Amino acid sequence: MHGDKSAYVHDVFSKIARRYDAMNSVLSFQQHRLWRNYAMRQLPLSPDAQVLDVAAGTGAWTFAIAKRLGPGGRVIGLDFTEAMLEVAEERRRQFPFRDRVEFVHGDAMNLPFPDNSFDLCTIGFALRNMPSAEGCLREMARVVKPGGAVVSLELSKPEAAWFRRLYYFYFYRVLPKIGELVVGEREPYAWLPESLIDFPDRKGLEEMFRRVGLRDVWSRPLTFGIAAFHIGWK
Repeated sequence: MHGDKSAYVHDVFSKIARRYDAMNSVLSFQQHRLWRNYAMRQLPLSPDAQVLDVAAGTGAWTFAIAKRLGPGGRVIGLDFTEAMLEVAEERRRQFPFRDRVEFVHGDAMNLPFPDNSFDLCTIGFALRNMPSAEGCLREMARVVKPGGAVVSLELSKPEAAWFRRLYYFYFYRVLPKIGELVVGEREPYAWLPESLIDFPDRKGLEEMFRRVGLRDVWSRPLTFGIAAFHIGWK
């Protein structure tokens, strides 16, 4: 693992910011859209909800949340990669509900918001990139109001042994080569499998949610466990 994980991740995502969404579609065989649609159906969103989307990247989930809100609702997308936020801000200017959306440059490990600020705090496909997944979840739990929820949609570890072998062959051997061919950069897609090595499986992440003080935690495996949805309540 790289000594300064934050700096390394920042560099990786700066390189691929403008190709990030297209590559996600290629590398997940469009599954990431299905996963996000499932997650959106589970979100406890009222029309006037105040939402924080951590590690928002280019804003895909931030905008999906904004569509579900009413005029009194608001979603802030936070990310620490300026290149990602530039793309997100360009998209925001074309977005019909742009007054409900704000993008903020900030650190997920030290969120620039007071305790009990949001009804919902989400993170999509970024928890495994954090210097400490548990530290990030603790910060998310801190800024959520009592009665609010913390949600993660993340890559996970397939639960069936036969499928895990097949998937890991693709993930570790094939995927970095596809990334290199399509984007011309091997490093960002070699990072993807590396980022999962020390990351907990679905049940392990449930326990992490509980350790940071969240209650009524539950999760669902998606596409044979390639990804997982987690939610916990404060």
